[in-house]
Amino acid sequence: MTNLRFALLNASHEDAHTTRNFRRELDATLVEFDATDGDLPPSVDPTTAGDPGAGEFDAAVVTGSASSVYHDEPWISSSVEWVADAADAGLPVLGVCFGHQLLAAALGGRVASMDGYEIGYNEVHHHADGGLFDGIDRTFTVFTTHGDAVVELPPDATELAANEHGVQAFRAGNCWGVQFHPEYDPETAAHVTDGKRDRLGDDRVETVLAGVTPDRYEAACEAKQLFDNFCRAVREPERVTAD
Repeated sequence: MTNLRFALLNASHEDAHTTRNFRRELDATLVEFDATDGDLPPSVDPTTAGDPGAGEFDAAVVTGSASSVYHDEPWISSSVEWVADAADAGLPVLGVCFGHQLLAAALGGRVASMDGYEIGYNEVHHHADGGLFDGIDRTFTVFTTHGDAVVELPPDATELAANEHGVQAFRAGNCWGVQFHPEYDPETAAHVTDGKRDRLGDDRVETVLAGVTPDRYEAACEAKQLFDNFCRAVREPERVTAD
């Protein structure tokens, strides 16, 4: 079976948790690029994109970030352009949280600030028939942390999951975005939450931290299946037609 090779566009501003989490969850060789430093993969060859083992990378994954897609920063605009070109060339892309929003923007959608902030272990409902959510219950638990949201899907994109805070997943061709963080472990959830004190206040942070329990994390582990599903979609694109 093909050993997959993914470009990891790390937008986390050098947060060590990000590298650890994605390397643990993705069954692929990850070549990491510090997107916040302007480091991006080479342009994708459209003659090999989507053909496992033929090109330099079989897929790209875009991580979360403390930044907003609509911030006027050169690294963000160049990342949006790279993802748009890669998707247009046919390279499979998975975006997580900020990566989900960046993917939406790259494909012609719109991202905006939310009225509030979603954080903690929360429930999401998916309405996909297989595909990225194969083997995951219709209503599932995930850790979320975001103050921005995809408010307009890209043209021809399909919403796959949502909750009261809006779009939680979408698909456009062979690109997928998820707003939540299936890669998080409890250490990361606690670390990220604790870093929100200035924005959310001590009381709310302590409430969220009290909910970072082994039972809640175990429930959230169900959503990790989507990483295996994404890898399967990259290996065998002809078999992944649902969603």
